[in-house]
Amino acid sequence: MTDQAVSTADTTKLGAQRTLWGDVWRQFVQHKGGVAGTIVFMTIVLVVVFGPFIHTVDPQFLDIRNKNLGPTFAHPMGTDNLGRDMFAQILAGGRITLAVGILAMGLSLVLGTLVGVVAGFFKKLDGILMRTTDLFLALPLLPLLLVIIMLFRDPLRQAFGPEMGIFMLIVFVIGITSWMNTARIVRGEVLALKEREFVLAARSIGTKSWTTIWRHIFPNVLSPVMVSATLGIANAIITESALSFLGLGFPSDFPTWGRLLFDGTSFMTVTPIRVVWPGVMISLVVLSINYIGDGVRDALDPRIRGR
Repeated sequence: MTDQAVSTADTTKLGAQRTLWGDVWRQFVQHKGGVAGTIVFMTIVLVVVFGPFIHTVDPQFLDIRNKNLGPTFAHPMGTDNLGRDMFAQILAGGRITLAVGILAMGLSLVLGTLVGVVAGFFKKLDGILMRTTDLFLALPLLPLLLVIIMLFRDPLRQAFGPEMGIFMLIVFVIGITSWMNTARIVRGEVLALKEREFVLAARSIGTKSWTTIWRHIFPNVLSPVMVSATLGIANAIITESALSFLGLGFPSDFPTWGRLLFDGTSFMTVTPIRVVWPGVMISLVVLSINYIGDGVRDALDPRIRGR
């Protein structure tokens, strides 16, 4: 076999092994901010998930004799005014905060993608769905969240318990008030895609509308959806933290980072470091997710990929 034939065979083999998601991954790992954000976020996730198996202190254990302590060997982040271990509460609150962010993001992503795809593909429904989206965008979200929580908090607590009821309510209210930007982005993508040749060819051979959407439209709108997903987690965490900081989120015996921040503000003059830990964790998670979103956006941009 000649050198030219060998070179051609190697090139063909390399081209056959190259995939879209492989190119996306190679572009993503070249984004220093995205890689750093991924490392920080995954480290926090692993710590809050597996940390309680190493630091086995009960986050609700009261030790009045050791209240308002600074960082010690037994209590790495100190204790609160009731002697509860702050590190154990940070670990427990992190699981709740991340769960709220991921589930609320999933709900808003499903609603936004569905509304955007339907509005962009079906012209008859476009006006109604987009005016509904504009209506939600015009509403003051924080007062709306406060009203919904005040109206439905007690009934859900009685129906599902104080912890699960407020968890379901927080996830629901954040999810249904944060889908609008995703819907508008997806609609714009669908309006451009449905005039492309492969969609027109599918419609010309009699392919049903929902089949066309599922096979041809939806895979091509995954890029903006994935970017919205990363940013949606950060927005959901900030919203939950704001509600908990206002005292309308989870109860004090069901800690989240926002609730820990709210409880610590009354003791800032005694143990100021108590508000530092949850604030730092919220900042690190939101900042790392934003960097991940930037990396994903650049990796999915065909104009940048491959440079």
